[in-house]
Amino acid sequence: MPTWLEDAVFYEIYPQSFLDTNGDGIGDFEGILRKLDYIKNLGCNALWINPCFDSPFKDGGYDVRDYKKTAPRYGTNDELKRIFIEAHQRGIRVLLDLVPGHTSEEHPWFIESSKAKPNEYWNRFIWTDHCFKRAEGLGFIGGESERAATYIINFFKCQPALNYGFLKPKEDWQLPLDHPDCMATWEAMKEVMRFWLDAGCDGFRVDMAGSLVKFDDADKSGTQSMWRTIRAMLDAEYPEAVLVSEWSCPKQAIGGGFHVDFFLDFTENRGGYRSLFRNYAKNNTGSGDTSFFKAGAKGNIHTFLDEYLDHYEATKDKGYISLVTGNHDTIRLAYTLNPRELALAYGFIFTMPGVPFLYYGDEIGMRYLPLPTKEGGYFRTGSRTPMQWKAGKNLGFSDAATDKLYLPVDLSPDAPTVEAQEQDPGSLLSTVKALLKLRHEHPDLQSKANLEIVYPQDKSSSPGPLVYRRGNFLVAVNPDRAAKSIPLPWKVLKETVYSIGPCSISGDTCRMEGQSFGVWGL
Repeated sequence: MPTWLEDAVFYEIYPQSFLDTNGDGIGDFEGILRKLDYIKNLGCNALWINPCFDSPFKDGGYDVRDYKKTAPRYGTNDELKRIFIEAHQRGIRVLLDLVPGHTSEEHPWFIESSKAKPNEYWNRFIWTDHCFKRAEGLGFIGGESERAATYIINFFKCQPALNYGFLKPKEDWQLPLDHPDCMATWEAMKEVMRFWLDAGCDGFRVDMAGSLVKFDDADKSGTQSMWRTIRAMLDAEYPEAVLVSEWSCPKQAIGGGFHVDFFLDFTENRGGYRSLFRNYAKNNTGSGDTSFFKAGAKGNIHTFLDEYLDHYEATKDKGYISLVTGNHDTIRLAYTLNPRELALAYGFIFTMPGVPFLYYGDEIGMRYLPLPTKEGGYFRTGSRTPMQWKAGKNLGFSDAATDKLYLPVDLSPDAPTVEAQEQDPGSLLSTVKALLKLRHEHPDLQSKANLEIVYPQDKSSSPGPLVYRRGNFLVAVNPDRAAKSIPLPWKVLKETVYSIGPCSISGDTCRMEGQSFGVWGL
C-alpha cells in the first residue's frame, strides 16, 4: 500500500474549466501550473486531473482518441510532465484519469477493428457476428462500419466497448476472459499506464472500473480477477503508484486490487452519497429531500451508516473508501445546501477515515448552473462551469470574450470567488483550509481505519446527530436546527479542538446547538 495515501487529500480539476492562460476560453495545463501553490495552501496534497488526452470531446474527454497524447486544447505532453515535476516539488501527487472501458470511435484501434478484413485489432472491441445481430442485454450500434457486424457500446454511441471478455460466453462472438485477444486488451492498457507512470504521474483514477468484463456475476468476480493482475503489475513495477476506482462498491473494488474506491452511488435505494447530501436521482431542490445535511429535511444517518459500515468493516485492512464533496458527474452540493450546511458536510467529509476528494470550486461553494448540454455533459454541464477566482472579467477564469468561454461563468452579483473568501475568516474557503490543516496535523484524523460510531448506536436511537471517535479525537455533527444533547459512554475532560457553531462537552454529555460541528481531544 503506498504510504502517501495515509495523509492524502485530493483536489479534482476539470481542466477545461480551471484557468485559461492563452485567451482561447478553455482552461489549460499552464493554468494548473499557475495554481499549484493555491492548491497546496488550500491543504490538498494530491491532484486528480480529469481526462486530458486527445479526444473529439463528445463526452468531455471520456472518449479517448489517443491515450498517449494530450489534447492540444490543454497543451503538450511535455507541459503535462512539467505539472508532475512542479507538483512533486510542492509535495503534491498527481493522478490522471484512465478510461479503460471504451475509446472514441475515432481511435485508431477502433478504425482498424471496423474494417471488413480481419486484423490484429478485430477483437480489440466487442462485435457481434452479423450486421443485424442484436446484443441482448448490451447497448449496441449497427450500420456504422464496413464490417458486417454490430458493435457494443459502453456509454454513448461514440464510445465502443473495449473487449475484456465475457465471464460465461454464450455465443461464438463472446470471448472468454483468457482469450489471447482479450488479454491483448489488458496488455495494451498496461502499456498506457506504464507510459504515464514513466512520465511522472503517480497513478490513476479509473473511470467505470467495474464495467469491463461483460455479463459478469453479481460480485463482479471476473472484473475483480482481471484488476488484480493490474495491481500485481503496479506492486512489482511501481509500488508507490495508486489506483482509485469509480466503482461505488468498495468491497468489490478493493477486493479487486484498487487502493481506493469512491463511495458515490446514483441510485434511489442505497445509502451512500445520496442519503448524506442530496437526492441525486431526482435532482430536486427540496421537495422530497431527505438528506442528512439538509436542515429540516429529516434525514436519517442510519441510511448512510447501514451501507457504509458494511463496506468499511469488510475493507478497512485492505484499502480506503473515499468520501467526496462532489465531482464532474454530480450536481454541486451548493444546489441544495447553503454555506452553513456545506461547512458541516465538509467537517464530516474531512474528519472521516479514507481518502477525501475536493472538487474544484466546492471550497468556495460554487453553484450549479442550469445550462444547455456541452460536450455530452447534459445535466452535468452545470457542475463544470469555470472556476471563480476573482471579481471582474469572467471572474478571473479567462481574458477571452465572454461568448468564447468554454462555459459561462456565474453572473450572479453574489457569485462566490476565491479572492473575496480569502479575505474573510468566516468564509467557506477559510473553513476548508482550517479543516484540512486539522486533518494534516493529527494522524488520527487521516486515512487510517480507526472509526468508532458513538451515537447513534442502533436503530432505536434518533436519526441524528452523529458522534464518532477517531483514535484520540471525538467528532460530532448536528445538521438539525434544534439543539441536541448526546450522552457519551465516558467523560471528556479536554477542550474543544475545533468547532463550527456553539457546541461543548460537559462530563459525559455533548451539547450541540443547532447546525454545529465539533472536534475534541480524548
